[in-house]
Amino acid sequence: MITEVGSNLEKAIELLEKGEIVAIPTETVYGLAANGTNEHAIQKIFDAKERPISNPLILHFPNYESILPYVVHFPEDLRKLAMIFWPGPLTVLLKKSELVPNLITANQDLVAVRIPSHPITLKLLSHLKFPLAAPSANLYGKISPTKSEHVFNQLKSKIPYILEGGECTKGLESTIVGIDHEKVTVYRLGSISLETIEDILGYKTSIFNYVDAAPKASGMVKHHYAPSTPLFFIDSAEKIDTSTSSGFIFFNNDFLNVANKVILSQLGNLEEAARKLYNTLHMMDSKGFKKIYVERFPEKGLGKTINDRLKRATLKF
Repeated sequence: MITEVGSNLEKAIELLEKGEIVAIPTETVYGLAANGTNEHAIQKIFDAKERPISNPLILHFPNYESILPYVVHFPEDLRKLAMIFWPGPLTVLLKKSELVPNLITANQDLVAVRIPSHPITLKLLSHLKFPLAAPSANLYGKISPTKSEHVFNQLKSKIPYILEGGECTKGLESTIVGIDHEKVTVYRLGSISLETIEDILGYKTSIFNYVDAAPKASGMVKHHYAPSTPLFFIDSAEKIDTSTSSGFIFFNNDFLNVANKVILSQLGNLEEAARKLYNTLHMMDSKGFKKIYVERFPEKGLGKTINDRLKRATLKF
């Protein structure tokens, strides 16, 4: 299969209506999309990504009203968050209706839904008569893509089309929230910080403990988001190799005085660091280093999300 990259919205619509898979841009990361009501098309996502079917997908919609037939109930606190952050990087776990295929939810009764804010994908969704199932457009467990070239490098010859949308503006996946014990619970840290959600709700939320449980939503497995090059936190490495065979990623300053380095935000801005993180990991992974070392981020705001992603990536090695 030849993989084409382009901005032809009509071609993307035609492929999706025929049951094919298409990589699409969102504000978070690029997604690998299929007709969310067509199990044959959905299976192509799992096959192309080499993703286990035990890992649920997210359904993407053009507006709030289009979600309602696919869910049974929308709790008030979740609705409150949705009204503030949609379109945007918030995913909500809700009890599904019979319209949602079991393949989307790994046979569970909750479905993850969101409205992305990327203008191209919103326009695409508005022209379709079905929602799009779309996890990140990368091989399972690998670094999420924030540029079309990242998708192409991992999925070329596996998918027919990549809809070009430029570089993703957020750079980290959506925050996933649901209800547990009648309060909002965060199932995946993401582009909306825990503190922001708590400020809106007026109470402390919990982060779902899923260590020994099947994933309820996308991105909840233990080992994930990893480069092929061994990745280590600087503060947990037994011995740091500062030679030219190693690459280094810092938040806002180089405190080791090394050669091969990227500083994600000279001004110490966590949003800027988040936007650049995956692109930097892709770039470092292509350099042929023996090891990549990364600084642990401040455990606040989006720093918590960045640390979450890096922890999952380093656990592979």
